[in-house]
Amino acid sequence: MLDFVFHEPKIPGNTGNAIRLAACTGARLHLIEPLAFNFDDAHLKRAGLDYHDLADLIIHSSWDAAKEYFGPDRRIFAFTGHSTHSYADECYFVDDVLLFGTEPTGLPDSVLSDPRITKKLRIPMLPGRRSLNLANAASIAVYEAWRQFNFSHSAEIS
Repeated sequence: MLDFVFHEPKIPGNTGNAIRLAACTGARLHLIEPLAFNFDDAHLKRAGLDYHDLADLIIHSSWDAAKEYFGPDRRIFAFTGHSTHSYADECYFVDDVLLFGTEPTGLPDSVLSDPRITKKLRIPMLPGRRSLNLANAASIAVYEAWRQFNFSHSAEIS
């Protein structure tokens, strides 16, 4: 199962949308504390709609705890605007981990330079643009990986 991670998320609506993404794709969402909101937040509930019970969600107390959970053999792709490697050129495996940084600043240098990071990937944008919305960036990457898995276990079109 593909895993995607939000490192210290700040905006509850983005996390709510990520919960919905996890529920709709079968990917597992991980959140690394500290979180800038609680799960009673109305924005998080509204964005996640009624998908909270359908999503696989794990909360980790720290980056180190998340790394321990994933173990030494899984590939971890860090998404950042500071890379020349496009997410679209990568061949994903079902046990890969897609890591995204906090909304205002992205991933900290301490995470980007961690030896557990397999590769830093970027989502192309037009020049002069700072960043995509976090939930949108995760959706782009998760759906690309799922596409490469031939949308395994998706609903049949009738």
